[in-house]
Amino acid sequence: MVSSIRQQFNAAFTTEKYQQFLTDLHGKHTDAIEFRIAETPIFFDKTFTNKILSACESIVDVITQPNFNELTKNAIPPEFIVPNQNDYAHFIAFDFGICTNKNGEIEPQLIEMQGFPTLFGFQVFFEEMSRKNFSIPKNYSAYFNGLTPDSYIQLLNEIIVGKWNPKEVVLLEILPHQQKTRIDFYCTQDYLQIPIVCLTELIQEGNKLFYINNGEKIQIRRIYNRIIFDELQQQSAEIQAKGNILLQNLDVEWLPHPNWFYKISKYTLPFIQHPYVPETRFLHQIQTMPTDLENYVLKPLFSFAGQGVVIDVTQTDIDAVADPENWILQKKVQYADIIETPDTPAKAEIRIFYFWEEGKERPIATFNLARLSKGKMIGVRYNADKEWVGGTIAYFEQ
Repeated sequence: MVSSIRQQFNAAFTTEKYQQFLTDLHGKHTDAIEFRIAETPIFFDKTFTNKILSACESIVDVITQPNFNELTKNAIPPEFIVPNQNDYAHFIAFDFGICTNKNGEIEPQLIEMQGFPTLFGFQVFFEEMSRKNFSIPKNYSAYFNGLTPDSYIQLLNEIIVGKWNPKEVVLLEILPHQQKTRIDFYCTQDYLQIPIVCLTELIQEGNKLFYINNGEKIQIRRIYNRIIFDELQQQSAEIQAKGNILLQNLDVEWLPHPNWFYKISKYTLPFIQHPYVPETRFLHQIQTMPTDLENYVLKPLFSFAGQGVVIDVTQTDIDAVADPENWILQKKVQYADIIETPDTPAKAEIRIFYFWEEGKERPIATFNLARLSKGKMIGVRYNADKEWVGGTIAYFEQ
């Protein structure tokens, strides 16, 4: 999107550089990266940076308004409500597709958001290896608000570990060493020195939780939660039963609290009005259905990994919905073929990280990840056997 930098990067690119980049990435934790890594980062100028941050801040305005909890009181499936919700989401992620408007200008369009962590640890290492292997302009940064790798990790540590001994703060996931994002768990452990604990390893005594570390039983004071409760429903009966522990009134701090996963999600989209947020309405509140349904996407409010999303919507799809209060109709976003590559251009999606410190009135933008695609949608199965696609990072003009 910054044509001069793109041309320079592509001209200097070699397969050998890319292979060394992959070697460095995979060398930290062998066989821990299962997803494809793209051959290039993305470069954004100040104009685009201001656009995407404007959209993010507008959404934060909605999230921080006094009646937000009232607006989202129906966002959580009753069976997934967890006691002791705190006052704010420690982590928020905003996903944007990179599009062009009717004037041919590059702009972001919000796809979705979540009050949940993402690859906060891995992207630090990813960015370090990007700079090692590729020529990144010095006046471009992947971080926001003046953060550096060191200050970013310090902020992450202050939020996640805080006053506790790192042994008392656990990164909790379902079968973490089998997850495709496990590289992030390992990098987070490297940076913060917190243990990775599987849901199945929890020990409950009354309202307290423990785990075993080298033969020592340690009380869990704080959970850095990486469990998506929707995903629990995809597990065995034994694991689902173990997950019921988390729905109890426990003497533990959540970070972020699981309720925020649902509150800051697709459910919030209809409440946001911004040029870079596509028109979104609850299905049951639409009195007159659009005649151009092909320009909309039908999404269930509660689904895991995009399951149930209808891309090419018809009236038949609408009529088949038995619980319209649990669905949204969102104006379709047309990704632009905007990233020049050696063969066909790639589409791009970017995720902006927001961190919310205790005692602060608002969260702040901190870092990002990005993905490139040449398929119909962003995702591995739509990009099989393609190059210059996959996970990457974005750099922003300072």
